[in-house]
This record gives sequence, C-alpha cells and structure tokens, in this order.
Amino acid sequence: MPDTATSQNADWSSAVAAALDWWRDAGVDHAFVDDPQDWLADARGIPDAAPAVPLKPLRELAAERSESPQMPKVGDRAAWPQSLDTFAQWWLDEEALSPTGLRRLPPLGGARADLMVLVPMPAADDGNALLSGRAGRLLDAILGTIGLDRAQVYIGSALPAHVPMPDWQALRAAGLGEVLVHHIALAAPKRLLILGTSSISALLGHDPPNLAQSLRAINQDSSPIAAMPAWDLEAMLARPALKAALWSRWLEWTGTDTF
Repeated sequence: MPDTATSQNADWSSAVAAALDWWRDAGVDHAFVDDPQDWLADARGIPDAAPAVPLKPLRELAAERSESPQMPKVGDRAAWPQSLDTFAQWWLDEEALSPTGLRRLPPLGGARADLMVLVPMPAADDGNALLSGRAGRLLDAILGTIGLDRAQVYIGSALPAHVPMPDWQALRAAGLGEVLVHHIALAAPKRLLILGTSSISALLGHDPPNLAQSLRAINQDSSPIAAMPAWDLEAMLARPALKAALWSRWLEWTGTDTF
C-alpha cells in the first residue's frame, strides 16, 4: 500500500484477500517450506515418523551410474554371420544384442529387395512377427500407397526386441550401430527407408543437428545404398499430417508416384 494520508483508513482485510487471490490465480495455493515433511505420518498413526532421507548429490549419483554394469559388447566381428540366411538366428541368439528376458523378433524378407524398411525396434504390440501390430498396419497402408507390398520389401529393426526408453548411446557403445550397418550390407536392398531417424541416427553416431543429412545414404564396401530418413510409425499414428509429409518426401526422393 502506498504511504499516503489515506492509507491509515485503508481496508486491510480486502488488501490481504486481494493478495491471496493474486497468488492463487498464479497457481500458488499452499504454504511451502524447504524442509521435507512426512505428510502421511498422522494418517498412518505414526507419532514419530522417521525423517525423510535426503537426496543424494548429483555428483554422487553420477558416480554410481558410471560404476553400474554396462551392456556387454557384441562379440568378435569375425564371428558375425556372413549371409542373410544365418543372420536371423544369430539375431535371436546373440546375448549382447538385447537385455535378457525380452522377446525378440527376426527381420522379414529376402536379400536384394526393392526396398528395405528399417525401424528402431519392434513395436510394443507386435505379435509373433515384426510390425504385426498397429504400426505394422500403417506400414502396410504406406507400402500400398507407393505401389509395393511386403513380398517386395525387407523389414528390419535396429534392435531385436522392444526396449522401453532405450539408451541409444549405450547401445552404440555396445556395438549395435556396427551390427546395424552389417545387417544392411547383408540385406543389400536397392533403397532404404528409415522410419525413426533420431533413434537410428544416434545409434550410428550422427549429431542431432545433422539427422536428415547424415542418413541420405548408407555407405557399403561396394556402393552406397540410397536412404530416405523419415518419422517413426508411432509419430505418424499420433500426428496424421506426417503421413502427407512422408508422401511428399517420397515423391521428391523417387521422382515418381510409384516405386
């Protein structure tokens, strides 16, 4: 309140109520203290509740994380399968490719397909086959639009199993990026459609600002495979406008309305 001659006659109760209303409108409608409190102590009938355990400093948490067991690295590259026929079984059996206990799904299709569709990992609702759930139905619709069907396509994933919130940097350190490039080389498709650019780019070690540019082609020993990066299927299910954008990019990439 201003210090004026009329301030002594001010309605202080109205002023306090107005101040409280202002804070309430701002979202502050409770009293706050810095010390942790056990709000449920009285409700549980505990007269002397144990004090809250203080949070560990960030430096200590970081040290604990660095000392935690890391994902095992994929074995000697010389022992990797050298043909697509033997890759699928190795993909299901190699322990270092996925955490224990997760259900793995093999890739689908044959070598030298017209198009390879690459996704980060199986969808959470996939059944006994890769992309057999809701995301797979969207993929089938996309393939139909561009004039292809699954018989002409090789479908693979960067991870053999669905991993909630994967640490792509740790997976790259474990060698999964090198396995992915080896997988693409064995499949040897004419073209590569990458659905899930950010995840797969991180696995391959590209910087986020260069996601689209860094995945224009996958270099192999013989010749590069033309690659088109795009959004993942889950994003397109959530945002249908992305499907129209994918179609425009496909036309620009292929120069035609069919394959």
